[in-house]
Amino acid sequence: MAALRPTLHHVPKWPAWKRQTRIGALAALAIGLAAGGAVIYAQIEGDRGISPVASNGDFEVNGIAVNATGKTAEEARANGWKQAQRLAWEKLWKSNGMGGGGAAPALDDGTIDGMVSAVVVEKEQIGPQRYIATLGVIFDRTRTSGYLGMQGQIARSAPLLVVPVLTQGGVTSVFETRTPWQKAWAEFRIGTSVIDYVRPSGSGADSLLLTAGQISRRSRNWWRLLLDSFGAADVIMPMARLERLWPGGPVRGIFTARRGPDNQFIGSFELTAQSEDQLPAMLAEAVVRLDGLYAGALASGQLAPDPSLNTQPELDQALIDSIVAKVGPAPAAATATAATADPAVAATAASVPNVTVTVQMATPDGAAFDAGMGAVRRMAGVKDVASPSVAIGGTSVLRVTFAGDIDTLAAALRAQGWKVTLGAGAISIRK
Repeated sequence: MAALRPTLHHVPKWPAWKRQTRIGALAALAIGLAAGGAVIYAQIEGDRGISPVASNGDFEVNGIAVNATGKTAEEARANGWKQAQRLAWEKLWKSNGMGGGGAAPALDDGTIDGMVSAVVVEKEQIGPQRYIATLGVIFDRTRTSGYLGMQGQIARSAPLLVVPVLTQGGVTSVFETRTPWQKAWAEFRIGTSVIDYVRPSGSGADSLLLTAGQISRRSRNWWRLLLDSFGAADVIMPMARLERLWPGGPVRGIFTARRGPDNQFIGSFELTAQSEDQLPAMLAEAVVRLDGLYAGALASGQLAPDPSLNTQPELDQALIDSIVAKVGPAPAAATATAATADPAVAATAASVPNVTVTVQMATPDGAAFDAGMGAVRRMAGVKDVASPSVAIGGTSVLRVTFAGDIDTLAAALRAQGWKVTLGAGAISIRK
């Protein structure tokens, strides 16, 4: 029996007219794309990014449920707001650990109303003589701190870059698309937290730099460049995994607090939302609890910036000595020029040499850039300021020539009220 041989004729060929038609269709498609017949989106195109809310030092108490009545709808609503302010004051007193968890001081409605700067309506139902609502109350920090017995300033952490990682439906993302987890962190008011959060908006190049794969990187050089661009000293990764038990049913969330370029574990917990409508409230609660975990880690010393991210290059003294031995002493012409120079100028130059420092400045808008540029120019000791890179809505770069060293420049910036992060030959500043 003859051996079976493989044949190449089991796949039918395209007839000549079909091949020509197919090639023509592809050519027409290419021409259509070149002529603008279709839109090719870049990787960072589309709606993405949520700007964080502006946070100050005010105290915010959310989730206050009220049920009030009145002769009219307006009176019922006013009574409901007064009731919410009293309940929020008691909750604020207990949450700050005042009085050993006992009852708050019995302040009159006028005093409490004077401490309140805003009332946030989360949900409300207004009837002819009844008002049912869930409200949030914001207390002015200056007018409230005295009643809470707070004095001085609260020690805060170093600036920490927030990378909110969400896993749902088998997909892990950060800023590739708008997610409810990113929204929860953007809406979190960080004014009363002891953690100095640096929250990217997720727009522009953020979706390319901060990805789910970034948290597994270990390269200190890459992390150092990334953190410097955002003006942060270290990184934290609040992680959320959402599991939907069935469509429209409960949503179980597993939340984990991690930090640092080595992805170190801090703590975790679970929460459950009974429906999709309750998911935003669950995520907001998770952010508050994660903030508590990070605050506890700060108190225990776990959130100290990783020293490997701020390493300074070491100079090889033996190599320097060998180079000096080969080159020899300075030329006589240079020595003569230095000798004939003005002694006062020479002494000043010798005592206070100029240094050129790269300063990264957070510039959310054009006004912030102009104000920051002018403030740096007016500083004592600044000889020249150039702006090689301007990024409105991001981080701009200034090249500052300063009469002194980089530590003196950093101290002068802090004296002007800037938050300063000192890196390897560079400074990051932000208000």
